[in-house]
Amino acid sequence: MVSIVAQPWFWPAIAVVVGLPVLLIVLTEVGSNLERRGNPGHRLVRLARNFVVPSAAVAVLLAEITKSIGSTDFTWAKLVATLFGFLVILFILNAFNLALFTNAAEGSWRARLPSIFVDIARIVLIAIGLAVLFSVVWNTDVAGLFTALGVTSIVLGLALQGAIGSVVSGLLLLFEQPFRLGDFLEAGGVKGRVIEVNWRAVHIDTGNGVQIIPNASLAGSSFTNLSRGDGSYTVASKVTFTTDDAPAEVMALLTRVARGLPSLYPNTVPVATPLGGPDYEVAFEVRGPAAEGDALAVFRTRLWYAARRVSLGLDGDTTDAFVTPERTADAVRQVAPLLYLEGDDAAALLPVVTLQRFAAGETILELGGVPDAVLFVLRGVASLGVPLPDGALLPVARVEAGDYLAQTALTREPLITTAVALSELAVLRVPVETIDGLVRARPRLARDFGDVMEQRRRQVSTALDAQQVTGASPVPVSGAGRNGVGRLSG
Repeated sequence: MVSIVAQPWFWPAIAVVVGLPVLLIVLTEVGSNLERRGNPGHRLVRLARNFVVPSAAVAVLLAEITKSIGSTDFTWAKLVATLFGFLVILFILNAFNLALFTNAAEGSWRARLPSIFVDIARIVLIAIGLAVLFSVVWNTDVAGLFTALGVTSIVLGLALQGAIGSVVSGLLLLFEQPFRLGDFLEAGGVKGRVIEVNWRAVHIDTGNGVQIIPNASLAGSSFTNLSRGDGSYTVASKVTFTTDDAPAEVMALLTRVARGLPSLYPNTVPVATPLGGPDYEVAFEVRGPAAEGDALAVFRTRLWYAARRVSLGLDGDTTDAFVTPERTADAVRQVAPLLYLEGDDAAALLPVVTLQRFAAGETILELGGVPDAVLFVLRGVASLGVPLPDGALLPVARVEAGDYLAQTALTREPLITTAVALSELAVLRVPVETIDGLVRARPRLARDFGDVMEQRRRQVSTALDAQQVTGASPVPVSGAGRNGVGRLSG
């Protein structure tokens, strides 16, 4: 009688009975440890523990049973072996992806590898795995199949070499990755933001639609990645005035308006250049191509208001329908009670006062400047604030219709706040010489000015003390709808 130890199935069975539980315990501990450390490899270990190892054990046992009964027909052993083979292929694919791409460092060749190459590699691994599986388990002759596939590939390659060449050149462009999603490109007269990149084409949002450029076209020509560089982007705009406007005044106006843009790149200086005749060009730096559209819109809006305040003919237009004798007289009547004026005294202001408008977000008065006129608010809202080291503006007070700005013109003292328009602001500008005469003749007006100046000093002190105590972030006041602190009486 043959000893049980000498049976061919004994040692495989012992290996399964003893080795399977031990291996499952080890894999469980390893998987738990990897999961606690946040390592994505725990999914691979769990796949091996839950599926690959158990299926291998079942396949070994069924194979031994099949051999012990001497069967060579179609059996469950081959089905289980096939299932085990599929699981091994799946395990290898996941291990391949984990080892090469899951933990790829940003900027490395693994991170830049286009997904189409990864898909091709997976297909190749699956084809090889299936060929080995069917050859080993089912004794299938796969050599003929690979030969046929090879011949077919050669025929298709020769027939489609033009199209395949374009695709390959596009894939090489993707592998190099000279641009990414969100970058701004300029290619073939098209400029816009990259919104999609696939194996065939690049989709660029031009603002007027989506331009689709084949990868092969980009690979075979030059293009400019506007998003690569030091972070700044040059915006240039051509503007027209009249030939009667002094070039020095026009260029000073253009640079002054550009310097006040909220999107201006730090530590850069706008440059204005005369192009001859009435044409000028202004260039300034912004924070990347994405800011170009908004920056130009803000610049052109503020330039319109600024040009009319200094009587320069932007776009050849020297008229201003806002400044009329009727509207000026109405504005004087509106501010007359604040200045304690009646009758002929109010009418005497008409030749010396000026109506002005400011765009929303525009700086009206800057900290430290000595104003030469008092501005009476007719319409709109402005915010008074103190600039902080980080460039933000700490709100101090809110100025509305019936209030006035730049009252320190009377004492020739520097301004202690910066004034910014929160909406379109209309003011009546009264020169300081006129204010001096009114104050000498009206002591009550001098007291009003003194009270307002003292009130605003207290508001500045209170706001700064609160900022130091709470450490709260200041509120930007670059646009409409931002609230300051309090309202000042005239």
